Formats: sequence, structure tokens, C-alpha cells
Amino acid sequence: MSGRASRKVAVLMGGPSAERAVSLSSGRECAAALRSEGFDVTEIDAGHDLAQRLTALQPDVCFNALHGRWGEDGCVQGLLEWLRIPYTHSGVLASALAMDKERTKDVYRAEGLPVVDSVLASRDAVRAAHVMPPPYVVKPYNEGSSVGVYLVHEDANGPPALDDAMPQTVMVEAFAPGRELTCTVMGDRALGVTDILTEGWYDYDAKYKPGGSRHVCPADIPDEIARACCDYALRAHRALGCRGVTRTDFRWDEARGLDGLILLETNTQPGMTPTSLSPEQAAAQGLSFGAFCAWMVEDASCDR
Repeated sequence: MSGRASRKVAVLMGGPSAERAVSLSSGRECAAALRSEGFDVTEIDAGHDLAQRLTALQPDVCFNALHGRWGEDGCVQGLLEWLRIPYTHSGVLASALAMDKERTKDVYRAEGLPVVDSVLASRDAVRAAHVMPPPYVVKPYNEGSSVGVYLVHEDANGPPALDDAMPQTVMVEAFAPGRELTCTVMGDRALGVTDILTEGWYDYDAKYKPGGSRHVCPADIPDEIARACCDYALRAHRALGCRGVTRTDFRWDEARGLDGLILLETNTQPGMTPTSLSPEQAAAQGLSFGAFCAWMVEDASCDR
């Protein structure tokens, strides 16, 4: 513990992305946990003066609790590489790849991992007509936390009326029916599988509003499916070149058995409150939230 007291950890949080509120929550929780583990912690709401603030502070490690664009897509990772400050989670290339949902799928396919069909299309084209037969999902190709996700049902009268806040280019993806499963990878091991239960679509509100979803950890699923989720999550983590902690999300159509399991995406900056999915999976393995955060600090480096 005494060695930790001399280690200055800057927790990067907030930032300008659509996931700012989630990041602030993650950052506050991680900062408190790291203080309880004995680290000297400074919380930084990441803005345009981030480089200057880090240069003045000169932390030993940056704990990256940012979510979404600029914090999760390789941008802040590049800044930290330039400043030569060791940081948590994945590096520049893996972060950029995983944030781009279509390129992530290219990596999955090359690794032989199962995905559903998808296309990139302009916002106007998606508004004008169905670009694939319903049911399908429309979402930004470079955001997380189910921000701006539209589900177009099979009996939809017409294409979705996308909000103007949606980017000019969006991903249109065939809807994968079934249960929502997720698996965290920590270093070189998968921590297990969680079944996410909701009353409806697992959207932003279901993820973050109280009572929006219920987590069953470990998931009550056949051993074959649990093993496959862990194997696929590890392979996705490695194929993308990820480091530290990631979480890969799945849909599983149990009527089709193993053939019904498909990958949705890999999150390089999973939510980090004590009740978030990854910390819950760590807890199921006997790792406290503080120890989980401390492991990430110990794992931090440059050249990730």
C-alpha cells in the first residue's frame, strides 16, 4: 500500500462525447475505489486543455474512464502516447478499430467469428426507404452505449425517421433475435458470461436508468454457449489487438443452439461503476471493485 501512495493516478472522465454522463459516473466510482486502494488520485474532466493539465500534473498513470468518441476511439490514447504517460485499457489502433463497428466486423469475419449482415448507408438514404428487409437496427457506426439506436420492426410501415443528431453515415444491421449476453476479458482470461434481462429493447435507458435491466451473473445458459462466449470474446480481444479490460456483447437465439450465437461489438472502455457489467463479472470471480481498478492501474503502459 505504501508504494501505491506515491503513485499519482489521473482519472480521465467526462469529456465532450454523447456518453459524458456515463463517463462521469464511471470516473467518480473508479477514483473513489483507487483512493481506497491507496493511490494518490486526481479526477480530470477531459476538455480541450487536457494536454496542458496533464503536463502540469505529471501523473504516473492515466486511468481512462472516458466513454465514446475522443476517449474510446484512439484520440486520447494518441495524446497519452505523445506525452508518454502510461494508461489503462487498449491502445490507439485497437481503440480506433473497435469503435468503428463496420471495421470491427471485418476483423471478426477474418477471425471466423459469427456476425449478422450489415451495411453503411447515408442518413438520408435510410430515411427514404428500407435499405434492407425489416427487421433491422440502425445505429451510429462509431458510438457506444446504444446511443442513437433505432429498431425497425418486421411490420414497420416505412423507414425510420432518424433524428438530425444522427451522423451522416449510419450502420444498418440485420436484427438478431434472442437473449442479450456479454463477456468481459481481463488481460488474457475471460471472466464469465452475464445474461441481460429487459422488458423491451436494450437501449440507453435500459442500460443506465434504475430498473431498466436485470443482470444474471453467471448467466443461466448451457455450458456450450458459455464456453463459446468466453472463447469468442477472447478471440475478439486478441484479433482487435486490445489490452487490459474489454467486454464483448452477443445475441443468442437459443432455438438455434450454438448457430444462434453472434457477436455485436467489443467495448474497449466498458462501464465502470460497481454495478456495471464488467465489475459484476469480476466480483463473481472474487475480485472486489477496488482490486479490479487497481489491476488496471498496475497493467497500464505506453505502446499498447
